[in-house]
Amino acid sequence: MSDTYTWLVTGSNRGIGLELVKQLVASSNNIVIATCRKPGSASALTELASAAPGRLHIVALDVSDGASIKASVEPVKDVLETHGLDYLVNNAATNNGEDSAFTFTEEILVRTLKANVVGPALIAQAYLPYLEKGKRKVIMNLSTGLASIASGYKDLLASYSISKTALNMLTYKQATARPDIIAFVIDPGWVKTDMGGPNAVLETKDCVAGLLKIITSATTEQSGKYYGYDGQTIPW
Repeated sequence: MSDTYTWLVTGSNRGIGLELVKQLVASSNNIVIATCRKPGSASALTELASAAPGRLHIVALDVSDGASIKASVEPVKDVLETHGLDYLVNNAATNNGEDSAFTFTEEILVRTLKANVVGPALIAQAYLPYLEKGKRKVIMNLSTGLASIASGYKDLLASYSISKTALNMLTYKQATARPDIIAFVIDPGWVKTDMGGPNAVLETKDCVAGLLKIITSATTEQSGKYYGYDGQTIPW
């Protein structure tokens, strides 16, 4: 099974996360650990798991809860100890919507930072021993173009943008702390999901096809960098 790759994808019950799982399990070479807060209500994931027995594992994980993150490792320990973890995809995030630097509350900012920065940081720490055993050792943190200070989006979606800019820095720190791991961030673009809304310009399947192309071909040259789903470099 030398050509088998293991994936852990957070926020897999809808949107980009669900489409990632769909496209990954289409290949018999992939073993996927799909996480979400409430697996019992993730009917789409359950259907996918039924069609891919032994290759799709659904695990409870709340990215805003440190205890939940730690507890998520135990259900998939046997899989990870056998194969290691090749790809960690931190996709789950929260977005408060329209707010500004002078309107968001303490509660909103703390909640957003906890889900979008602290969660991915703790997940990477919890799964680091398994990444070290993986063949690929890739961490992809899903960011946004709004996190680019140089792109000039001004005060649009302030709390969300602040959290994702912090996620970008976390990723850079991960890449520099561990040169043997490929860690980078991707802006998926404006995608037609519950978060992106119906006016978004990208279909989910096209976005995910672009993401997977970058993730599976990434080398240490990409580590610590910031890309769009089309592979173009984004300024910090």
